[in-house]
Amino acid sequence: MSTIQVPNPTDPELAQRLVLDLLDPDLRGHALAELRKKREMFPDLAPLLWHSFGTIIVLLQEIIVVYPVLSPPTLSLLASSRVCNALALLQCVASHPETRSHFLKAHIPLYLCSFLQTTSKTRPFEYLRLTSLGVIGALVKVATFIIEKIVLDDAGLGYICATADRFFAVGTALAGMVTSMDGKPSPRLLKHIIHCYLRITDNPRGLEALQTCLPTTLIDGTFNNLTKDDPTMQQWLQELLVKVRSGKMGGLPPPVHGHMPRAN
Repeated sequence: MSTIQVPNPTDPELAQRLVLDLLDPDLRGHALAELRKKREMFPDLAPLLWHSFGTIIVLLQEIIVVYPVLSPPTLSLLASSRVCNALALLQCVASHPETRSHFLKAHIPLYLCSFLQTTSKTRPFEYLRLTSLGVIGALVKVATFIIEKIVLDDAGLGYICATADRFFAVGTALAGMVTSMDGKPSPRLLKHIIHCYLRITDNPRGLEALQTCLPTTLIDGTFNNLTKDDPTMQQWLQELLVKVRSGKMGGLPPPVHGHMPRAN
């Protein structure tokens, strides 16, 4: 009596079959969902996705196809789930050390800008924006520079601080940047991080949130050696700590002309 063979969920051949299924429009939806669900089981999934013929193009097509329903906002939950499955696979590529640089050189994050600029508060759009932020967060140092550009814009800052989910996604990315410097300190990166946190304190909700989630290493003097030779960074950090401790948005006197200088 024959027995039914149950596929091993960690079998590399299963990942290869699912990646091949992405090329078939009839099988693509199921393959996207399965690969997203099982992506943690396949440590080499990112290189497989990147180097497989046509796969990245397919994932980008899944993103582009929903552009027409972004404005006016008519994105359905089903369509949102499908494009978020594609975004989750791109996040996998962005996270992997072997494929991250290729991902950046191909300027793939630019395809996400339209998603981050949407304003609809419906669940499909919130899901889409949070997943897009996850892709950006996976880019480690690059995430800081992207977040900085967003928060320097008044509308961008207001958007990020409007809900707990959005702030959590950005806060997690920034905290990850701080943690990443434990072994490889970078004054330039730290300056951008402090700049982002300081800008967030210009929003009342952002300031309130930072009173409970600002990384301890920014408070306890861990990075004193990195800030000592940069007066601007020292000023930003001091102002950040004053604001967070007092809960007041005033802080120290603003720089010249009332504008925060940009990080160099």
